This record gives sequence, structure tokens and C-alpha cells, in this order.
Amino acid sequence: MNAKSTSSQESKPSFTMDDFAHALEQYDYTFEKGQVVRGKVIQYTSDGAYVEIGGKSPGFVPLKEASIQPVTNLNECLPLQQEQDFLIISGPDAEGQLIISRRQLAIKQAWDTVKEISESGQSVQVRVTGTNRGGVTAEVEGLRAFIPRSHLVEKEDLDSLVGQLITANFIQIDQDSNKLVLSQRQLVRAAAIGKLTVGTLVEGKVAKIQPYGVFVDINGATGLLHITQVSGVHIDSLTTIFKIGQSIKVLILEIDEYKNRIALSTKVLESYPGEIVEKLDEVMASAEERLEQAREKLSQ
Repeated sequence: MNAKSTSSQESKPSFTMDDFAHALEQYDYTFEKGQVVRGKVIQYTSDGAYVEIGGKSPGFVPLKEASIQPVTNLNECLPLQQEQDFLIISGPDAEGQLIISRRQLAIKQAWDTVKEISESGQSVQVRVTGTNRGGVTAEVEGLRAFIPRSHLVEKEDLDSLVGQLITANFIQIDQDSNKLVLSQRQLVRAAAIGKLTVGTLVEGKVAKIQPYGVFVDINGATGLLHITQVSGVHIDSLTTIFKIGQSIKVLILEIDEYKNRIALSTKVLESYPGEIVEKLDEVMASAEERLEQAREKLSQ
């Protein structure tokens, strides 16, 4: 019985190296471009590092793909035997080798983070890194961003902003074209609007005069004093009454936070139609005393 059993075992074919290689191929992972893999650095070269990721061959990280920041010491950003995630950016080639990247993984993660912040409506703190003719550049999650001059609170001395931290929100995110645009002014404006209340008297400065009305800056928020709300009489030209930079008092008629619009009025402060045109300074000086009368007009 034992002899037969022994003979039977000896007659079975052995598990060859070819069989082992075939089994290994069956078990081998399938890697694709864009896939995130985890691995350990096993060897440095003059132009990068080899990373064991569980494939037929180690993945290779070129020096320029080792970090989102400039690399001076490869060991600092890719320590030997430390597990890290990498993004497959090329391959596999005929020998099964993949080109992998820490830099492009960090960029992908940064864009994902930026999109999440934007979708949640949150603001971000960014450091201004430089200036150009159109505005300033900044860094967000390691990505280069742009803030147009028109979207800055400080529009004149841009050089003074370099190195400063400012709070802004996203107004354009386009990963395909690598475009990231922020606005500081829009955020300040939204915050300023949130502090205003319909029916209150506020003081602001004339920021712009158009044929149809006067734009008034109110602590970062911009309201429109429409020509029909200036006075109870017809006005041919607003420039005969107001000047750029002039301080005026206005009553808030309406606030549309969704559209960031504020409607203003000085007409409701008049004791008679045309008083603003004739005695603007007097009306402004006694605006607080006229407030109750103005509110009564609005309630009618």
C-alpha cells in the first residue's frame, strides 16, 4: 500500500520554472496610464529613481517628476524603502517598465482639492508670488493662479502685494488649459454686502459716473444710484452734481446678494423735488435728520 502510494507520488510531473513564470504572469497586475500605484524606492540613478510597485519591472521616476517643488536632494523627497503613491504617466514599454510621477500626482490632487473648495463655496488664503501687467500671480495648493488687477482691492501698487497673504475665491477653474483665476474684490464685496441692510443710511464715495447713474463704493461694496433715484426732477448730466471721489450719503433701497447688486437713493432724502440739485451739501449735512421721513416715503 505504501509502496504503491510512493510510486504514484514519484510519477507525478514536477512544477517547472516555466510553470512558475506562467503562474506569475497570471497573477501579475495590469497597469495603465493615469492609474495611481503605491511603491517603495529601491535604487537611485543620476537622473531619477527606481520604485518597486509589484510589476515585472520596477517603475522609474525621472528627476523632474520626483516632486511638485524643485528637487535638489532626491533622498529628501523620495527616501529609500518609504512607501508612497505615484501616478503612472507612461508605459509599460516592451520590458514592462512604467514611467511614474510624484509631481503629476501632486498636481492632480491639487486640482481635485481646488475643485472641492470651489464647489463648497469656500474662500482660500493665497500668497502673492509676482506681478504682471494684468494683475498678480499667486500659489494655491502648489498651483500657479492669477488674480486680475480688476479683482484686487489694491489696484495701483501691485509690487506691495508680493509676499503677502490675501483671501480670495475662485472665479475660473480650467484644468485642461491649466487656468486658475481668483478674485479678492468679489469676496470683499460679498462680505461687505452681507453687512448692509435695506432702509439704512450709509456713506460712500463716488467711484464712477455713467449717463444712467452713479456707482458708489461703500466699504468695498459697490451700489448704483440710478439717475431716476438722484432727485425728483429731471437731470441732464450727473457730472454737474457729483465728482469722482466725492463722499455722499445714500439710502439703501434694495440688496440682491445673489447678483451682488445694491440699489441706492438720494431722492428720498429730499424735502421737495430738486433739492438735491440745488442744495446737495445741505441735504448731505442733514441726511440723518431726514432719515425717518425717507423711510416713511419708502413704506408708502
